[in-house]
Order: sequence, then structure tokens, then C-alpha cells
Amino acid sequence: MTKKLMLLFLLVIHSLNAQDKIASELTLSEFLGYVKSYHPIVKQANLIINNSESKLLKSRGAFDPKIEVDFDKKQFKEKDYFTKLNAAFKIPTWYGVEFKANFEENDGLFLNPEANLPLDGLYSAGVSVSIAKGFLMNERMAALKQAKFFVAQAKEDQQILVNEILYNASLAYFKWLKNYNEKKIYEDFLENARKRFQGTKRAFEQGDKPAIDTLEAGITLQTRKLNLEKARINLVKSSLELATFLWLNNNTPIELQDHIIPDINTINTVDTIFNIALFNSEDFNIDEHPKIKSLNFKRESLEVERRLKLNGLLPKLDLQYNFLTENRNQINTLTANNFKGGLQFSMPLFLRKERGDLKLAKIKLKDVTLENEATKVTIANKLSGLRQELLSYNIQTNYTNNIVKDYNVLLKAEERKFFLGESSLFLVNSRESKLIDSKLKAIDLENKFFKAKANLFKAAVMAFN
Repeated sequence: MTKKLMLLFLLVIHSLNAQDKIASELTLSEFLGYVKSYHPIVKQANLIINNSESKLLKSRGAFDPKIEVDFDKKQFKEKDYFTKLNAAFKIPTWYGVEFKANFEENDGLFLNPEANLPLDGLYSAGVSVSIAKGFLMNERMAALKQAKFFVAQAKEDQQILVNEILYNASLAYFKWLKNYNEKKIYEDFLENARKRFQGTKRAFEQGDKPAIDTLEAGITLQTRKLNLEKARINLVKSSLELATFLWLNNNTPIELQDHIIPDINTINTVDTIFNIALFNSEDFNIDEHPKIKSLNFKRESLEVERRLKLNGLLPKLDLQYNFLTENRNQINTLTANNFKGGLQFSMPLFLRKERGDLKLAKIKLKDVTLENEATKVTIANKLSGLRQELLSYNIQTNYTNNIVKDYNVLLKAEERKFFLGESSLFLVNSRESKLIDSKLKAIDLENKFFKAKANLFKAAVMAFN
């Protein structure tokens, strides 16, 4: 944060006497920088990433090594029916393979014969693997892959939310600037009307002007005061609207004071701030649009789901094999002669559930693919339309500036004629009213131009309705 900006907001939060306040300029760049750093909704947008990263951490937990201990004991009427201990250490891996080390120790009068073990217990080490269903794709693998895509998608969605706040904040700034410029115009012409009224009044007192001219000059003066008051209220309202985007680091809202003014030369910096040169290019890569990138990650996630459902059509065939030994310290005792193995097979006859799940996954994937293509076309057309709109505003601005210039010449000429006695106060006021209207139209056109720049930024970097 620049020293200038820190000084600016220190002035904002302190209450000073009006006569001691010196106008401080708040540029669009400084304003948006403060919004991006401290606005609560921007901070809230960061929670999207935190939420997705938490889900990613949770999905990785499916591959954590696991210790299991099963202890079972029965004693009745002073008889030790049985005591069973089964401790295992399991390591799940990516492709449906699980490594396992196990220790069993059983004792008692009424053990099931198959549970009889050596006195010092029995050690085993082996592996279980899913040969068909669950080998190349299973629930754990799918959950982890999708979680990674969710994190990437969340980053794009977070950027869209941040850009939306910046877009709305920029519109509030442009409205504030527009109302400030309008107020300045009414202040300038109020001073003209006051001088004209005083001059007309002196001329009347000296017998050079009729009384009706002082009345007309007075009406004009009151009208200018009325317009200035309306402009002042509009500026106050837009200042309050702008202040809703200003916060300090400790989530404290900032009240914008009267001596803080906008940058009247914003038109010279708005392209740089919004990076219009990039968005205004025909070579703009739509695939880099956050919305498109978000949809691409969503599509990748649905592709993982489709592969999982397709894998569900395969039969379940799980194999396990464990080497057995009484002595854990001698590796050579692990031989193929001492083992415990098994096979489990199952398969639904009609696969109606599995086929239904696969069809639903394909429909979801097709839906997001169509949405992606439609969004690309919408963005391209939106950008093209805004580029044409900006070109038109450039042309309109040139015309408007020429009109303002010509009306200014007409007013000065009419004022000279009036003081030479060759014109009337009515014509002077009429020329001045035309000049005021043309300047207000120029300000309104500039505001529309700024909005078009903001809309170009919006279309290029965020979702839109």
C-alpha cells in the first residue's frame, strides 16, 4: 500500500473541521486495490478454495495407512471359552491393490477348530487386489481425482466472484465521478449566474437595464442554486454507495468524507486498469476465460464419474493371498506352502442399476459440454458487441466535444453582444442553458463509455447473465 493511500484513509477515518480539510484524490486504481484487499465478500470468496482444499484432503485420507485391532474374549463360570486377538496393518494403493500385514493369537477351551493357532500366534503378510471392477477406476481414485478438479474449478469460481465485486465497485466509482462532474458544472455556472445577477442589478440601479432583467437574472440564479442542490444530493448518495465497498483490514467499514474527490482524468487510466488492450483484441483466447476454465474442470470431473460408472459394468473379482509364518524374524519361513488365499466373485445379471448410472453420467457430461460451447459463443458475441459499442462512443464523444465547444463560443459571443446592448438577457440565458445541457450530455456519455469498458472487463473475465 502506497504512502499516499495510507495517508488518504487516515484522513478518512478522522473527523476534521471542514475548513481544515484539503481535497484528496482517490483514483480508480487505488479504490479497486483497496476493494480487492479488504472487501468482506472478496475474503468470503477465498472460502470457496478453502472448502475445496478440505474436500481434497478428505479424499486423500482414503489412501492413508490403517491399523486395525480386533479383540474378542468370552469367560463364563470360571471357564475361559476363548480369547481372540487380530491386529492388522493395511496400506491401500492407487490401482485397487491393498498390502496387509497381520498378527493373530487365539486361545481358549471352545475355539472353533479353524481358529486354532500356534501358541505364539501366527503372522501373515499379503496382498488383496481387485482384478476387474475397481482396478483401473474405483471410488477412492475417482474421489481424489474429482477433488483435484474441484480445487482448480474453485479457484476460477473465486476469481469470478472477485471480478464481480470489482465490476460493481467500478460502476459505483463511475457514478460517483459522474455526479461529481455534474456538481462542478452547476457550481461554475452558479457563479456565472451570481455575477450576471449582480451586474444586471447594478445596471438597473444606474438606469441602464429594465427591472424585468433583474427578475429574469434572479430566476436564473435561483434555478442554478436548485440544480446545484440536486447535484449535491446525488453526489452524497453516490458517495455513500461507493463507501459500501471500502473497508479496513479488521472488517471495519469506512465513511467517505466530503474532501475525498474522484480522479477527473480517469479516462486516461481506465484502459490500463481493466487491461482493455487484451480484451479488445480479436485474438483474445476465450479458452482462458475463468468461466470456460471452470466449465472445463467441471467436465473433467464428470468424465471421471463416467469412467467410474463404466467400470461398474465389470464383474467384481477380488483376490487375496497371504503368506503365513510362526516366526516373524525369519523371512525364509514365508513360503508358498504356508498361505491363506481367497477369491470373491459377484455380478448382477441384468446390470440395470449400473447401466442407468452410466447413462446419467453421460447425460451430465453432454450437458456441461453443450453449456461450454454455448458459453463460448455468448462470450464471443458479447465481446464483439461491446467493441462496436466502444467504437461508437468514441465517435459520439468527438461529436459531443465539438458541440460543447461551439455552444461555448456562442455563449461568449452572446455575452459580448449583451454587454454592448445588442442582445437580451433571455438570449444569454438560453445560450447558457444549451451549453449546460451539452456539458451534462458529455458527462453522461463519458459515464456510458466507462460502463462499456467495465462491461467489456465483465464479459472477458467473469460470468454474466
